[in-house]
Amino acid sequence: MDFTFDEKTEDYRKRLLDFMDAFVYPAEASFHPSGWDIPPVIAQLQASAREAGLWNLFLPGSHGAGLTNLQYAPLAEITGRSPSIAPAALNCAAPDTGNMEVLAQFGTPAQQEEWLRPLLDGKIRSAFAMTEPDVASSDATNIGTLIERDGDDYVINGRKFYISGAMNPNCKIFIVMGKTDPSADRHVQQSMILVPRDTPGLTVKRGMTVFGYTDGDHGGHAEVLFEQVRVPATNLISTEGSGFAISQARLGPGRIHHCMRLIGMAERALELMCKRTLARAAFGKPLADQGVVQDWIAESRVRIEQARLLVLKAAWLMDTVGNKGAHTEIQAIKIVVPSAVEWIVDKAIQAHGAAGVGQDTPLAHLWAAARTLRLADGPDEVHKRSLARRELGRYRSRS
Repeated sequence: MDFTFDEKTEDYRKRLLDFMDAFVYPAEASFHPSGWDIPPVIAQLQASAREAGLWNLFLPGSHGAGLTNLQYAPLAEITGRSPSIAPAALNCAAPDTGNMEVLAQFGTPAQQEEWLRPLLDGKIRSAFAMTEPDVASSDATNIGTLIERDGDDYVINGRKFYISGAMNPNCKIFIVMGKTDPSADRHVQQSMILVPRDTPGLTVKRGMTVFGYTDGDHGGHAEVLFEQVRVPATNLISTEGSGFAISQARLGPGRIHHCMRLIGMAERALELMCKRTLARAAFGKPLADQGVVQDWIAESRVRIEQARLLVLKAAWLMDTVGNKGAHTEIQAIKIVVPSAVEWIVDKAIQAHGAAGVGQDTPLAHLWAAARTLRLADGPDEVHKRSLARRELGRYRSRS
């Protein structure tokens, strides 16, 4: 295997690294979102990113930069070093990335013109409404929100929570998943539909914190009520019953993008741990000379390299055999990477002492993000269950 970056990737890497040094890292010291408001610096950074040609890097094809998953991986890793700022600055932040992918792949020309175009231009933000408080949403077929046809409209009733992007003041559109036919086969009961934020009956009931953070830099999370929400039938994405299949198509790239960024988060944490332990002494020698600290550092490097290689393999498979052919590897990275990064950030926090849990370093926020990603896009246990069943299936078929 050739691990050399191709010419296109290397060009983007150099420009992105320069952008991080010139704009993103200097902005970190003053980046303190108030509630769910987006700091004005994001708009300034977005203007600079567009000028630098660093825009919509995540999206393949004519709608985006035209990068493959393998080309995007090292770029997403770089943005992960400052996950509160860099992805949003490049218009590569969730949940907009997944929503743009859905609209690009499944949206009608009219839906793309009305909603995809302004999302691509960074003029609006969006939300993705799937999870619910009253069911185990780790099984997406459990969702109970109803999307019922009524003449030329659909009427939506349900309650969602931890809806990503919903607290962003610039969120203008929701992609909502619900059941159009509860009596159909289990995986074709669901559909997805576009609901403008200002539609009567849609109520953002409350913002929801993540480990105490408002998570406003990513658009926040919210509990949302849909009470007799009426939208035109033309707002349906694709066809009735295709919602579960669309969700799987959406979540595959989303999972690998999270893992790409997590590698950058781990690199940032390891860098901070090394600098901190070299600069502090205890019991007569630098912390970096303590055996336990050296064990943390060595183990961190090994875990990062293992995780990166698996992410790159998954990206390569997605490019060469498609998301379905990369299913095992996508699930594997979703299991391995957040857990590995959580461990690394935890050790960096430990090396910093009390400073590691405060606002003077990004470590507390990085830990919360890594820990959250062991739940987001499917909890570890669901991915392990699916992987185990697929592995066992290879042997059951022989008996």
